[in-house]
Amino acid sequence: MAQIKVFGYSDKISVKAGDEISFHATVDGTDRAKAQLVRLIHGDQHPEGPGFIEEEVKSSIDGEWAIKKQFTQVGSFLKVADPGRKLALDGSFTLFGFIWPSLHGEGVREALIGRWDLFRNEGYCLGINQKGALEFWVGDGKEIDYVAAEVPLMRKIWYFVAVSYDAGSGQATIYQEGVLNRYNSLLGKVAPVDYRSHVRETLRFRAKNAPDIPFLVAGAQDWHELRGHFVSQNYNGKIDRPGVYGRALSREELDRLRNGEPPSAEGLIAYWDSSKGYTDRGIGDRVVDTGPNGLHAEGYNRPVRAQTGWNWKGRNDCFRLAPEEYGGIEFHADAILDCRWEVARRFTIPADLKSGVYAVRLRAGDGSGLGEEYIVFFVRAAVPKARIAFLVPTASYLAYANERLSFDAQMVQPIMGQAPIVSEVDIELYQTRDFGLSTYDAHADGAGVCYSSYRRPILNMRPKCRMASMGITWQLAADLSIVGWLEHLKYDYEIVTDEDLHFGGLKAIEPYKLVITGSHPEYYSEEMLDASEDFVAGGGRLIYMGGNGYYWNIAFRPEEPWVMEVRKLDSGMRAWNARPGEHYLQTTGQKSGLWKNLGRPPQKLTGVGFISQGFDSARPFRRMPDSWHRTVAWITEGIEGEVIGDFGLAHGGAAGIEIDRYDLSLGTPPHAKIIASSGGHSDNYALVVEEVLYAYPGMTGTFDYRIRADMVYFTAPNHGGVFSTGSIGFSGALPHNRFDNNVSKLLKNVVDAFAKEGPLPGWSWVAEEKQWR
Repeated sequence: MAQIKVFGYSDKISVKAGDEISFHATVDGTDRAKAQLVRLIHGDQHPEGPGFIEEEVKSSIDGEWAIKKQFTQVGSFLKVADPGRKLALDGSFTLFGFIWPSLHGEGVREALIGRWDLFRNEGYCLGINQKGALEFWVGDGKEIDYVAAEVPLMRKIWYFVAVSYDAGSGQATIYQEGVLNRYNSLLGKVAPVDYRSHVRETLRFRAKNAPDIPFLVAGAQDWHELRGHFVSQNYNGKIDRPGVYGRALSREELDRLRNGEPPSAEGLIAYWDSSKGYTDRGIGDRVVDTGPNGLHAEGYNRPVRAQTGWNWKGRNDCFRLAPEEYGGIEFHADAILDCRWEVARRFTIPADLKSGVYAVRLRAGDGSGLGEEYIVFFVRAAVPKARIAFLVPTASYLAYANERLSFDAQMVQPIMGQAPIVSEVDIELYQTRDFGLSTYDAHADGAGVCYSSYRRPILNMRPKCRMASMGITWQLAADLSIVGWLEHLKYDYEIVTDEDLHFGGLKAIEPYKLVITGSHPEYYSEEMLDASEDFVAGGGRLIYMGGNGYYWNIAFRPEEPWVMEVRKLDSGMRAWNARPGEHYLQTTGQKSGLWKNLGRPPQKLTGVGFISQGFDSARPFRRMPDSWHRTVAWITEGIEGEVIGDFGLAHGGAAGIEIDRYDLSLGTPPHAKIIASSGGHSDNYALVVEEVLYAYPGMTGTFDYRIRADMVYFTAPNHGGVFSTGSIGFSGALPHNRFDNNVSKLLKNVVDAFAKEGPLPGWSWVAEEKQWR
């Protein structure tokens, strides 16, 4: 009997009363699943906490769902709308373009340009064969004929490639020339490599051009009896300025195209000038045909743009400076942004559904293991009424969505200080291409993943999930410890997500007196950062509950809020590094990378910033002299002794995992008070690379004084205020002993003060003498 599995996702991540949300699901081994709407309260099953807590909520979607097996189109490509069949080439023609292949020669074909039906063996295509050589092939539905280059293509080298087909003689001529310069390719001019190949063969028959075969760039049409048509033979690498002529070009004409001359108008059918369409705000997924027929191409699974092209000369590092050098469009056979599954159920959010963290719980078979799924979504208030908002870091959830670090990242075990403990969910995720990658993963060709989406099952955005490499909860499951704390202490709060903050700006949080972040709000757009800063400057109160927050600059498109983009640059703790010249976001045109390197280190907003990470252990905080200052003594009121948080669900301490410190040189407000600090971290805690100018021995926890978590408080204009915990582990200490502990007490003191109207305690003390115990 087949193992029973169920997976799903929703089309929206944030909804309010009256909104419709659709749920998409797939199954293996069954065609039924039992659905139940639940409100999620606590997501960590650690024995020192209250355990997993959910609340069943009666709704119209409860009950048995009929679900079928669904399929996902994986791989990015371009599809050309050609209603007049201009590209159904029956006579002489030429296909051409610049290519930078990155994963060929692995025993599979990769289609570059053409109308090819793999299932029926019909059409024509210029591509790369199983051995890694440029090849042109045609099919008449019965047989395939081809001509191949004699010199195999090398990876990460720019070529100009073409095939000219003379219908009168039946001759097809392959044209392959290297166009590498000092900057654009993996190898330089000193490498004695022959890149060129020119081969001519007489083909036995012409291509059959069935009307239902689409013209594709970086893929070919295929078919399966269960899923119908799909695209396979996906290409990995870049393509720049491909085109089609309705005649066979001569060697001399192809030489001119190779040299970068614009294509002549005679016989030109299509010319997709991939360097066109750039604006100061980025570029979209449409590739413009500047030829006579306007056969524009649309990207599927968002081929990566803002990438250097064949003629990049190294001087200009951004497409805004030289768009003509940024015609490179990068494709990956394992890219996925939207599963596009059929809808299993639709649900209109009832007016009486309180704001909170919700999920549709699906159970198939006995409902255990892979037979249980939680499709998580967040309900915000249609009309905000509470004084407290919990800001859910959904952008960071996307960044880590379906990460596979435990399997593929060589640095994981040394960083974590432990071997990963993988579950059947981790194994399923690793084996299944349909769920896509995180921005901590690399595509199969080694390129970093810069896009992530929630329109796919995200197996680690689920309650009870533990990160295999760390052995602790992470992101959503960890953030539910904050939700559980708010529920246990019966605070009136409402949910706001990063998506709401990005698109709503200050208005999304302005109705609230206090905003509490999640445990790891690492990924922040400019819109989110602006709104947060304006909120505090306008008199709002912010509790930053984590570590390594406000770190990477990201972007979203208004029309596709489910897709996030980030580029990892030359600094920061990162799993990959963007190539030279490719540091700017396709989505907005802004430079990505660390906010610190863009002039906005997190210290300017929160008083603390990232200094170290370690996943083998955690430490307690110890009160600092500032905590007895009469302006802030109320924060530790009711707490005995100097040690705070020598316990926790994340490796036994409130200070750890990823930690932040006070730093006046990076913008910590000068009047900020350090309430408590950690120390004595293990040597698994190393100084973050952005703080390192020269590496030398001793940049680890037992040697470097900078490696500590600082709990910081400061007042802001208009009676605003900021309290920062400086540690991801802080929230994991809240549930200890069923929320009865000194970390919980300290946070309650801050929340009670921050949620009230009027000045904060201690605001009127201005004299500096005799203010400490």
